[in-house]
Amino acid sequence: MSTLDAEVAVVGLGTTGSMSAWKLAEAGVTVLGFEQYGFGHDRGAAAGESRLFRAAYHEGPEYVPLLRRARELWVDLTRSSGRPLFTPTGCLSIGLPDIAPMRNVRRSVDEHDLAHEVLDPDELARRFPQHTPVEGEIGVLDLAGGMLRPELAVLTAIERARAAGARLLARTPVRDIEPGDGGVTIRTDDRTWRVERVVVTTGPWVRELVPDAPVTAKPIVLTWFAPADVRDYRPEVFPAFIRDTGDRHLFGCPTMDGVSVKAGVADVWDPLPDPRALTRDLPEPALAPVSDSVRRFLPGLHPDPIRHEVHLDGYTADRTALAGPVPGLPRVTVLAGFSGHGFKMAPVFGEVAADLALHGGSGFDLTRMDPARFGRGAEPARRAAPVPPAR
Repeated sequence: MSTLDAEVAVVGLGTTGSMSAWKLAEAGVTVLGFEQYGFGHDRGAAAGESRLFRAAYHEGPEYVPLLRRARELWVDLTRSSGRPLFTPTGCLSIGLPDIAPMRNVRRSVDEHDLAHEVLDPDELARRFPQHTPVEGEIGVLDLAGGMLRPELAVLTAIERARAAGARLLARTPVRDIEPGDGGVTIRTDDRTWRVERVVVTTGPWVRELVPDAPVTAKPIVLTWFAPADVRDYRPEVFPAFIRDTGDRHLFGCPTMDGVSVKAGVADVWDPLPDPRALTRDLPEPALAPVSDSVRRFLPGLHPDPIRHEVHLDGYTADRTALAGPVPGLPRVTVLAGFSGHGFKMAPVFGEVAADLALHGGSGFDLTRMDPARFGRGAEPARRAAPVPPAR
């Protein structure tokens, strides 16, 4: 048997991969990491200046234990690095009280005793006049919510992994992984490597290495708008927010640069046949859905975006991640398909990846994320409610 190059390899060092490499190296194992682009690149889900953090979860209260641990890790990493990775602003959910996302938010705070405020329509309009009220809509202010800095967070995790001894290779795409007796062979353009186990965290590119992974690449379009008075959108007075009104799912963050406000919509752009088919620049008519939403719901913002960015994420049919052993590929663990709502949980999934690779399990209930659930004859894992993803 050939000499092993590392105990665990992490393929893909973006959102989840950077955190996985860090947590594996921190656990004392030898780690080899591969990234097809540069570290902190903008071609995946870990980009776009900001991401929302929320604990009162539209997708269901079963995520709250993961979110609580993720917040602890974000706060610790922010403090220890001295970098503004997490900014507590609260996260405001707006919608009619009987729609599925708002029911899940209320279940989250009730079942897990989360700090929050419920705002009736009059209080919502008084406290947060930046939002146009719609009759009957309420607000739930998740006091644990806030904003994350994705690019800086990935680079910080990369630094932590290296400091703990991980060997991380940028601009080194992996062409193939082949499990065998006593280990896994990894092929890159210039050589082969041997490791005991592999963690695949390649996001929307996961099917290039795990062909049966039920993940579809979809564009994430992010947009920024100029406010009439930027003081109304400072983090102290304008929380991160998510709004579900009719068929429109609008999300956003307070100003981070003192000039612009990020706001975007979800589920209005078509899937891609391949992640490499991504178009990075969109014609102005393609931005009409978000401009229309901003014009209607955020009247203090000029409705034509001053800039936009197009990124990628991988989506499963049930909008629930894959986290666990890959069927038919022994010694290979996959974490992918976070479906537009994974970045906030990145550090806890780094811990999960380390536990899965080293111990074959996790202290969190990952049953609904089992990669085998889409196998022949298997029923997809149930979600609490059919809600769209949110940044």
